[in-house]
Amino acid sequence: MTSSKILIEASADEVRKVLFDIANYPTWSRSIKGAQVESSDDQGRPLRIQLTIEAGMLRDKPTLDYNWSGAPEQVSFTLVDADLLTKMDGIYFVKALGDETEVTYELSTDVSMPIPKAMLETAELGTIKAALEELKEKIEG
Repeated sequence: MTSSKILIEASADEVRKVLFDIANYPTWSRSIKGAQVESSDDQGRPLRIQLTIEAGMLRDKPTLDYNWSGAPEQVSFTLVDADLLTKMDGIYFVKALGDETEVTYELSTDVSMPIPKAMLETAELGTIKAALEELKEKIEG
């Protein structure tokens, strides 16, 4: 599992409003080109969603199941199905720090083609850092 964190100058509620609105990721994430909600819970949060991802050489359409049992402090997801990805498990942790919020993103992936572990971990870290920086940019303007 690869992990990184970022501080965002906003309340935890402001961060959650953007972070937990997965269907709107394509409006601010450069690598997520589409998000189709397949099912939601009684609070309107997505339980299953299919993403269209274009991240460098990786182009895939993973379907993810989301687990909201740790909300509002965390949300996690697991891969249901994809073309290239064989694993895509992640979790976001949101920690209120007064006027700032710390967001930690952990991600573990694998693909159906042989790729050295070090290359995969480098790609994971790049994905995590880009996601966190784009989230910060979206919230802070």
